[in-house]
Amino acid sequence: MTDVLTQPRPIRLKGRSFLALSLTPELPFEDWLARLDDLARRSAGFFLRRPVILDVEGLDIDRQQLRDLVSELSARNVRVMGLEGARSALLGADLPPAMTDGRPAADIEAPVSDQADAGRNQHVEAAAPASPQPTQAQAPAPQASPMPSMVVNRPVRSGQSIFFPEGDVTIVGSVASGAEIVAGGSIHVYGPLRGRAMAGTTGNASARIFCRKLEAELIAIDGFYKTADDLEPDLRGKPVQIWLDGETIKAATLG
Repeated sequence: MTDVLTQPRPIRLKGRSFLALSLTPELPFEDWLARLDDLARRSAGFFLRRPVILDVEGLDIDRQQLRDLVSELSARNVRVMGLEGARSALLGADLPPAMTDGRPAADIEAPVSDQADAGRNQHVEAAAPASPQPTQAQAPAPQASPMPSMVVNRPVRSGQSIFFPEGDVTIVGSVASGAEIVAGGSIHVYGPLRGRAMAGTTGNASARIFCRKLEAELIAIDGFYKTADDLEPDLRGKPVQIWLDGETIKAATLG
């Protein structure tokens, strides 16, 4: 019996894949941190519980500057779990480890519930919204997308995330405050959009966001974003489509 109890047991190792937010700082760091603070102020909790990868490729900095930057982020409750693109001279035991072979995905961490996991396997065509008739800005006509689509036939509650980098996401219901929708293509919300919606997260600048009632905390397309404070007041509570024109996010009501 003693031999059985003291016999070493093999260690079980499992692979895991997690999503992390990738930050790409710019010089001078003081100005970049000021913009980061502005985002955090206007979107409370944006970095809460989000693992972060710091992409420093191409930056002409030394180890002390990098150490100071990581400390500044830590003071802002931004947890840097790894460095990407860092030269070997920048690495050290007092800094996060180097990470390689990162695959572009969404801009944020997106834990998926069991229900969303089931929806992940639904590859159907997203329902197309009515043709827009904007009142304040002339939006170009939407183009049909060959990308696969995911349909979620339920409201998305606060704290939940829907992540589908392969294509469009359609929500048949509302998106609550504190919820997140992340899509590689366009996002269609057939209900109030009160949480965060991030479309075109894999580099699709032609992606759009459609909703029946705009009350979003944050909207983003291809990495460009607007917070609730940046959205035009006369669009709030109305059916809206949002698109990217160059590097400018534009929005118009749906007639």
